[in-house]
Amino acid sequence: MKVRLEPSGLDFETDAQTTLLKAAEAAGIELPSSCRNGTCRTCICLRLSGETRHTIDWPGLSADEKAEGWILPCVAQALGDLSLEAPAARSLFSD
Repeated sequence: MKVRLEPSGLDFETDAQTTLLKAAEAAGIELPSSCRNGTCRTCICLRLSGETRHTIDWPGLSADEKAEGWILPCVAQALGDLSLEAPAARSLFSD
């Protein structure tokens, strides 16, 4: 599965068992993060397209935020190709 980050255009591959944060890091992409357990909201991103699931029953998101498409990549997994709004994403590799 492919994940594209906007507006940077960075992308990475993932699978259904790996959190989006871990998959991004494995691909050399840094997303803001702190707690890594779905409570601090540092990694919050907007899902522009595609489907995800969270690895915990109730991550630190309100019902309205979940309905609007907000996810926490530290505890979210892709269910197919995704596009995420992640303005602070950056490549750890120099161009």
